Amino acid sequence: MDERQYVIFKLDGDEFGVDIMHVKEISEYRKASKVPNTPSFIDGIINYRGIVTPVINLGEKFNQKEAEVTNSSRIIIIHLNNRQTGFLVDDASQVLTIDSKDIDDAPDLITSVEQKFISGIAKVEDRMIIILDLEKVLNEKEKEELQNV
Repeated sequence: MDERQYVIFKLDGDEFGVDIMHVKEISEYRKASKVPNTPSFIDGIINYRGIVTPVINLGEKFNQKEAEVTNSSRIIIIHLNNRQTGFLVDDASQVLTIDSKDIDDAPDLITSVEQKFISGIAKVEDRMIIILDLEKVLNEKEKEELQNV
């Protein structure tokens, strides 16, 4: 058995998971300062533990409706291209251990060049969880733009 732990988070009611080994921390929501001339999916920057951290609005990046920030909103902190980066999500309150046999490859329909960040679909009881690689969410041009923030 090859089991891994995943941080489960929600966006617009859908469940997503990211390998816990890629997550540095999960923070409560804090308002980001807007940065002029940045892509719309970059919410802004925050001072997180003394480090200026860009925050990516994952719902906006995935072209979902703009989420309303609530008490459940969280920022998932990871290292992306040697830079601390935050991802704004609707909720992140669960860690699940998932066996690799319960994760199917993503269907061809959703694994286009633009969507290589979807590494699989987990079936856990009656739930479907889209497994993401947050390090691949941005394309090379977007990563360059993020470095300039």
